[in-house]
Amino acid sequence: MSGPVILALPGNETLAAEIAAEAGAQLGTLETRRFPDGETYLRLLSDVAGRDVILVCTLADPDPLVLRLIFAARTARERGAARIILVAPYLAYMRQDQAFHAGEAVTSVQFAALLSAEIDRLVTVDPHLHRHKALGEIYGVPAEALHAAPLLSAWIRTHVAAPLIVGPDSESEQWASAIAAGAPAVVLRKKRRGDREVEIAFPDLAPFAGRQPVLVDDIASSGRTLVMACQGLQQRGFPQPICVVVHPLFAENAFDRLRTVSAQIVSTNTVPHPTNTISVAALLASSLRD
Repeated sequence: MSGPVILALPGNETLAAEIAAEAGAQLGTLETRRFPDGETYLRLLSDVAGRDVILVCTLADPDPLVLRLIFAARTARERGAARIILVAPYLAYMRQDQAFHAGEAVTSVQFAALLSAEIDRLVTVDPHLHRHKALGEIYGVPAEALHAAPLLSAWIRTHVAAPLIVGPDSESEQWASAIAAGAPAVVLRKKRRGDREVEIAFPDLAPFAGRQPVLVDDIASSGRTLVMACQGLQQRGFPQPICVVVHPLFAENAFDRLRTVSAQIVSTNTVPHPTNTISVAALLASSLRD
């Protein structure tokens, strides 16, 4: 048998099946479980000899996943796989991109080296690049960053009448402009008042009265900035905002806090979550076909 085989790491089965259907690839089978002592058992049940193996594994909460991912990649290599391609819709360990204090691990670089040693290609969606301008600066294999902005823009055009696109902070400025597609867009600014106090500065929003605010961002983790933005917009006479994000991490009780101040929360399925509404399967499959 020839052609690529797609293997889903636990928790990625639904997205892997969608990618396989979109790409016209075979969906393979991988068996894995934990022994009573906590160690991992893993077995490939599909023939991978001479074939490209596509491992689908989003890396939210990465630490429990990474050893299993490495075992899968190495076993596929031992079984004669031609190439190992990792599809990580959400790519972890992009935050610590510099040592701010002596002795700190620059984990973005170390994690990239760890993965690069096991795979031949990486495909991800909107990694949180900051001081690293491109994945190629730290990954030793071809690494492609796909962009979900057109998918978010299409959803907003279809489902929201008279939207006002709002970026909750300066880091989201690229999102607001990319997603706007003809709709008005504004970006809020964060002002730090101390180590723990943050204030959001709003521009003059009077010209946009009557529009439906749509907050857009790449990652929703603690959700604090989004919550503050929602509250500030309502204080200025706007209806409860709609929140549209790429990666719905929602640490701790962030989701519960955000849904009390927003009209709707929409996310892509880069990370499994009840808010998943926009699928990135076709986007990923297109890259894999190329």
